[in-house]
Amino acid sequence: MSNDPLVVFTPSGKRGRFPVGTPVLTAARQLGVDLDSVCGGRGICSKCQITPSYGEFSKHGVTVADDALSEWNKVEQRYKDKRGLIDGRRLGCQAKIEKDVVIDVPPESQVHKQVVRKRAEARDIVMNPSIRLFYVEVEEPDMHKPSGDLERLCEALEKQWDIKGVKADLHILRQMQPALRKGAWKVTVAVHLGGDGQSARIMHIWPGYYEGSIYGLAVDLGSTTIAAHLCDLKSGEVLASSGIMNPQIRFGEDLMSRVSYAMMNKGGDQEMTRAVRDGMNALFVQISEEAQIDQALIMDAVFVCNPVMHHLFLGIDPFELGQAPFALATSDALALEARDLDLNLHPTARIYLLPCIAGHVGADAAAVALSEAPDKSEDLVLVVDVGTNAEILLGNKDKVLACSSPTGPAFEGAQISSGQRAAPGAIERVEINPITKEPRFRVIGSEIWSDEDGFEQSIATTGITGICGSGIIEVIAEMRLAGLLDASGLIGSAEQTGSVRCVPEGRTNAYLLWDGSAEGGPRITVTNPDIRAIQMAKAALYSGARLLMDKIGVDTVDRVVLAGAFGAHISAKHAMVLGMIPDCQLDKVTSAGNAAGTGARIALLNTNARREIEDTVRQIEKIETAVEPRFQEHFVNASAIPNSSDPFPILESVVTLPSVSFNTAGAEGGRGAGRRRRRAT
Repeated sequence: MSNDPLVVFTPSGKRGRFPVGTPVLTAARQLGVDLDSVCGGRGICSKCQITPSYGEFSKHGVTVADDALSEWNKVEQRYKDKRGLIDGRRLGCQAKIEKDVVIDVPPESQVHKQVVRKRAEARDIVMNPSIRLFYVEVEEPDMHKPSGDLERLCEALEKQWDIKGVKADLHILRQMQPALRKGAWKVTVAVHLGGDGQSARIMHIWPGYYEGSIYGLAVDLGSTTIAAHLCDLKSGEVLASSGIMNPQIRFGEDLMSRVSYAMMNKGGDQEMTRAVRDGMNALFVQISEEAQIDQALIMDAVFVCNPVMHHLFLGIDPFELGQAPFALATSDALALEARDLDLNLHPTARIYLLPCIAGHVGADAAAVALSEAPDKSEDLVLVVDVGTNAEILLGNKDKVLACSSPTGPAFEGAQISSGQRAAPGAIERVEINPITKEPRFRVIGSEIWSDEDGFEQSIATTGITGICGSGIIEVIAEMRLAGLLDASGLIGSAEQTGSVRCVPEGRTNAYLLWDGSAEGGPRITVTNPDIRAIQMAKAALYSGARLLMDKIGVDTVDRVVLAGAFGAHISAKHAMVLGMIPDCQLDKVTSAGNAAGTGARIALLNTNARREIEDTVRQIEKIETAVEPRFQEHFVNASAIPNSSDPFPILESVVTLPSVSFNTAGAEGGRGAGRRRRRAT
């Protein structure tokens, strides 16, 4: 048995014996311990900070003496004087092993740092970006050993960091020689580590030791909005998040309208491609300015999008996606360069697009699968990414199914008479007293309800401007609960409902939610066409979920996860009252926020996750709603509120839905009637 000192690293638990005088950093590398270092052990970067522990450790069978490590040296003192070093910390490249020792590697010194997403069901993101910074010392040119500066730089990367076969583009050759000489042959390089058959490639070069960072973007390219998260590729921190309306909306609010535009207008697809790329570049300027960083330092980006947006972003005619069998040009993940897509980022910034699942189930659904991991769930979970086109996943560790449903833009406030996008001044929460039929509400930008003191002052700068998606969902559900609306979606008259807020609107009625006309403001009503638009959207959503449940052979699910920016603000109770989602215990309905964006961020910060989702997508069974006969059957049943066939026993234990009918033809209404019809047949 060796008499060399025993070194135990925590929290990894890795251990080994090393000769006296071995630097801690060297021991860590040989054991595969997760200890960072950018400068290669020269005492410059301070990334390799460690905390030695002294005393008796029965768990490890080690007693650590006070002189287990070499004495504090001048390099460590200089660093502490200049930048500060927590008491008890040492630099792993400077501290040498003298005796048995237990060494803790703090989180900030670990290469694969974990970034926790801030929500209850969050999983950790392990840092493993595709682009990293490396400090190298390059051999100076020698007339007796002729070689180019690039070749010697690549040799230094291989020798000092074990990065083999490094390549460089022309723009690096232009920067390299001045940087090497300015840095006295010491430079920091950003290297894309390659993979998937690609060579490692130098992305950028700085003279000397570069103390700044490099950045990446996680982009969710949606039909209605484009959202982006700017991340620090060293720490994983989200520095800024921003979004814009997708400029393609002017060509059609839903996907099939855009496919139709491309089919009917020569060059229409390229026109939409230019529009979305211009919109992205504007977003990138906006987010860079918000974070106060140089846009040229954004070197990596991950994009997720539905299949039509995927093709239009890449400049591919989406014609084939508009007709059966809905063939994608490619469903595989793509690794491209920003300049190929006319994106104004770093000159050779890398772009990764997650794989698509099927012709109508895109990379955004793959990102949701990566974020929420239904394939790892013990119980049966339904994941619904609510948007203009809803992506639906159902499954557990045994099997996962996926489909999409054409919900349209109504859930986002479009095609609604008083509707608007979520913005300050929009009504987002609504409650209606079932006795008085009087409403109260909250608007975005204020935490005060409309019937509370201080409401007028709290909205002085925004006013009341309209109603957004979550608001329209809540007000229709509340109208149903208050007996203002029957199961078929008809609004009763003032005489039928006992509320003067039910006012004539053409041949039907409307519910007056807010009247600001006296002060020059809007008159906000909920009309029967509004309700019809929501009925169609929620019927499509529910039918897709119900179709997947049929395929698995179940009538209920264990959990429901609502994803998407809109899904984050939906009340579970109101969604169930409308019949948007299958019956489920309310405490088992949770929000995942922008799960597609989170999946993109995971793929940005951890290249291993890219391989994981590429494998997972191959295992997901795709269901095409357009060719499934039962989809239409479910759609017809789901058009009622909640629906005309499926029982909702859990919902019935929470709320009571009035059995009212305002159909002047005398048709029987209400949920009870729907269920009686079902039993009669």
